[in-house]
Amino acid sequence: MSADAPGETPAEEAAPAAARPPAARGSAPVEPAGPRAGRFWSARRVPAGLLALVLLGATGLLLYDVAAVRADRPAMHWRRALADHLDRWRLDEVAVLAVAAAVVLLGLWLLVLAATPGLRAVLPMRRDHPGVRAGLDREAAALVLRDRAVEVSGVQSAKVRVGRGRATVRARSHFRELDEVRADLDTALAIGLRELGLARPCVLTVRVARPTGRRT
Repeated sequence: MSADAPGETPAEEAAPAAARPPAARGSAPVEPAGPRAGRFWSARRVPAGLLALVLLGATGLLLYDVAAVRADRPAMHWRRALADHLDRWRLDEVAVLAVAAAVVLLGLWLLVLAATPGLRAVLPMRRDHPGVRAGLDREAAALVLRDRAVEVSGVQSAKVRVGRGRATVRARSHFRELDEVRADLDTALAIGLRELGLARPCVLTVRVARPTGRRT
């Protein structure tokens, strides 16, 4: 997710990176000790509900048709037509192979949904108490870091993107030397990341440039 400060004018002039502090090169703070905080699992309500409805309708229709046949009534037209089609189709036909591939892909997708936590937008926070779990939305984390960035002297605007393991900050500086602004940003944002209390500290990347029409 990303957060933009108002008044940003995007025309980036790359700043020299000779005196770049360690935090700007992508170093991560040391993860504090404590109970392991895993990712939050999604309930998967939508795919589970859709699959349940499809299976319920298909099995209900099939059971009704089987019961009708047992009661000496003719089978439904769709089942007779399906049996005739399946009898004529060959396993090496393109249509059969395409349907089989689609079913396999659908099955793999459902397995991936069942085996992965989901909720990628929620970052797990450090567990200081074993019975308590908390998470922080990526957009909220980006807003906090953006507010920290625009408080630095010389920063006109900032754009922050927070991922699962990386926080990328792009700032515009309208005065002061870019290296000085970057150093202050590294310090302020490193403190901000620690204060977020994330279970997996993000790697910080900071880029500073001049707004449109200004020269480095």
